Amino acid sequence: MISCPGKFSPLISAMALLASIAVTNADAAEAKMVEVEKRESAYPFSETVQRLRTALESKGITIFAVIDQREAARSVGLDMPPTTLLVYGNPKGGTPLMIAAPDFGIELPLKVLVREDASGKVLVVYKPARALDGQHGLPAGQAEKLAGAEALIATAIGAHTQN
Repeated sequence: MISCPGKFSPLISAMALLASIAVTNADAAEAKMVEVEKRESAYPFSETVQRLRTALESKGITIFAVIDQREAARSVGLDMPPTTLLVYGNPKGGTPLMIAAPDFGIELPLKVLVREDASGKVLVVYKPARALDGQHGLPAGQAEKLAGAEALIATAIGAHTQN
């Protein structure tokens, strides 16, 4: 319990308690918003990208875009390790979520980043469904409908968690 001596101690105690709750809630919300899953691929970079594309498309998931971020960097005279972003989804699964919570559309389509680190490890990074649960007004438990791709990703890359 928080205590403050003096005339305003109950008020100050209440304000301190509310402030600590607000900070705790803000910290929890921020941690949830930035949560990502990072897995190491058992395959070289290009093969990892191809295996992910094949695995997702084989289950009827649409690849909306493939962005070669390394090539984009080179186009402006910069260099970076191999990095590719796959933008994917399934309108049949995502649309009902956006109807339930229109602002949830900011999270869709989903993305998976494939990158090579300085030591040559190929890492796959994505935001798991559990991190999206309840975001942007989506009713609790609804984001779980997006989790199916996570198993596909893990299988495709023969992965283990890096977090």
